[in-house]
Amino acid sequence: MPEGPELHLASCYVNTQCKDLVFAGRAEKSEVSKNPEVPFESSAYRITATSRGKEVRLTLSPLPGAHPPQAPLDLVFRFGMSGSFQVVPADALPKHAHLRFYTASPPPRRALCFVDIRRFGHWEVQGTWQPGRGPCVLLEYEKFRENVLQNLADKTFDKPICEALLDQKFFNGIGNYLRAEILHRLKIPPFEKARTVLEALKCRRPNPELTLSKKVKAKLENPDLLELCHSVPMEVIQLGGKGYGPEREEDDFSAFRAWLRCYSVSGMSCLPDRHGRTIWFQGDPGPLAPKGGKSRKKRVKEKSIPEVTDSEDLTSLPKKGPTRARKPGKKSQKGSVDQGTKGHGASTRRPKSQPRLKRRKSAPTSPGNDPGVLGGKQQLVARVRKARTRKGKATSKPRLSPSSSPPPSPSSHPEPGLSP
Repeated sequence: MPEGPELHLASCYVNTQCKDLVFAGRAEKSEVSKNPEVPFESSAYRITATSRGKEVRLTLSPLPGAHPPQAPLDLVFRFGMSGSFQVVPADALPKHAHLRFYTASPPPRRALCFVDIRRFGHWEVQGTWQPGRGPCVLLEYEKFRENVLQNLADKTFDKPICEALLDQKFFNGIGNYLRAEILHRLKIPPFEKARTVLEALKCRRPNPELTLSKKVKAKLENPDLLELCHSVPMEVIQLGGKGYGPEREEDDFSAFRAWLRCYSVSGMSCLPDRHGRTIWFQGDPGPLAPKGGKSRKKRVKEKSIPEVTDSEDLTSLPKKGPTRARKPGKKSQKGSVDQGTKGHGASTRRPKSQPRLKRRKSAPTSPGNDPGVLGGKQQLVARVRKARTRKGKATSKPRLSPSSSPPPSPSSHPEPGLSP
């Protein structure tokens, strides 16, 4: 999510790219955007930008002699999760450009676009800085520090310090990655009570006997939490590029990724706070950590590929899917009938003496005992033929054995009343 440094860099980008550009026509909004229409149209105007915390203000200023005559118009932007500004050729607009300002002729015409992939960004026509936001940690440091230390009785500071740092009423411009980096540098547990951490700063006074240069040196070597809320975002600005953003190109994001010490860094632990935002840290999370929450460390996943040598049997390698094994005793339970339940709803079907010719799943055997697919079919067919032959013998006319006597002939037993 864009934070204070990213919005400040966005305002600098607009001022640099649009310095020599003259815009004309009306502002064009995309059809899918739910933001308000911009009622501005001029034959010639310029665009400038300023930032404050997590807000950027664009000012559309008509040039002298432009028509129709009208006053400058302010648009206040909040970037949401993925907002940014881009200056592109007018015939090659980005896919998610939801507000566009076109330059005047002659060609090649260009366009300043507000690009927002996830569409959580918002703009206000004739907007002002949001009144609930405190002084900017970047551009209004003294007012920011005073606003925090004079309001430590506020209920916001009953929360863990990691949650209080996201309250824009006091920390305007601090976001998720900045709070992790600030707390990590001072080795402050993220779930320590905010008031406990900040009350000690009210009593901090520089030694009056030190010279100005020594005071500055001591301040740089041992900064407190509020000073880091200003200096850490300034480091991101000095990196150049566009700051944080996983959707950025590799060249823009590589310097920022190398700068990170804690946020989403391998070996660091993380926990969700009460609002569901993930906080990265190292060591003890603190006394106000959520109950039942288990911290987990980020590890680098490495794909392990089994090595197969020429001497190994390929059939010994694991198959893609698991083999379902037959449950023990399942066959005997199916064919047997309890004697105590015989005649009371028990099955009266006679057991089949002739085996069926069907496929049966068997547990995997070792390569040495496996006869192979073809051999297994041949053995099964042979057993079926043998069983059929036995059944045919049992149902055919019985043959006489040598020891048995032949049946008596009609002549040996004359009918009664007849002489031989």
